[in-house]
Amino acid sequence: MKRLLAALIAQAFAFSANAMPAEKPPIVLVHGAFENAQVWSHVTARLQADGYHVVAVDLPGRPGAPAAPDKVSLDLYRDTVVTALDKFHRPAVVVGHSFGGIVIAAAAEKVPQKIKTLVFVAAYLPQDGDSLVSMAQHDADAKIGPHLQIDKEKGIASIEYSARADLFANGGPESLRKAIPDLILDEPLSPLATPVHVTAARFGKVDKVYVHTAIDQVISPSFQARMVASTPVRSEYTLQTGHTPFLTDPDGLANAIESAAR
Repeated sequence: MKRLLAALIAQAFAFSANAMPAEKPPIVLVHGAFENAQVWSHVTARLQADGYHVVAVDLPGRPGAPAAPDKVSLDLYRDTVVTALDKFHRPAVVVGHSFGGIVIAAAAEKVPQKIKTLVFVAAYLPQDGDSLVSMAQHDADAKIGPHLQIDKEKGIASIEYSARADLFANGGPESLRKAIPDLILDEPLSPLATPVHVTAARFGKVDKVYVHTAIDQVISPSFQARMVASTPVRSEYTLQTGHTPFLTDPDGLANAIESAAR
């Protein structure tokens, strides 16, 4: 009788353990160039409401993480993401937007064991030796090039004010189009031109997902497709937005990120 009771108790504990949902992975959000962590606020709120631990990283060289442009580097961006990952006891889902794709690729090369999945959102998906500058030069359908302003003396890049709404808020409501020009930041120049180093043995083995943006003016849909063809990913999602889906379709983007995290 005692043996039978012990067996039943053991079975009950085994069923309970198997029935418990798996712990949701933490999520690290990495913004792109000309942005800061505030762009993720709506997506962060949605992910947190669904039970995810979320950290939105401010890369150095902007108001949330002040640094002189000549002190900012791609390595510093990478290490800022790695520091965020060090706070977790399990691998995280790391989401990168636009230039943030290069940053999260560099982080994955350094600490692949700390990353469950990389999610590229309208992002550069680099190969070894690529930089934002080199990749942008191959995107003939992008509209941002003529509006990019370089100040080598100050070490910054900026976007022509009058073009910002069309580039970053196309497809969005008029209220966003009016607001977004004043939200676009100057970007330290050096990281944009720095080649990223990635290998098949490290970055290449990390799980990857791509979120396409169908009416993007900054990284064209055709170039997004070419990058995925060159560096295959596990899953792809497409949002009917321009370059800033966290502003124009935060629920759709949160859904894509959660799907990638499962």
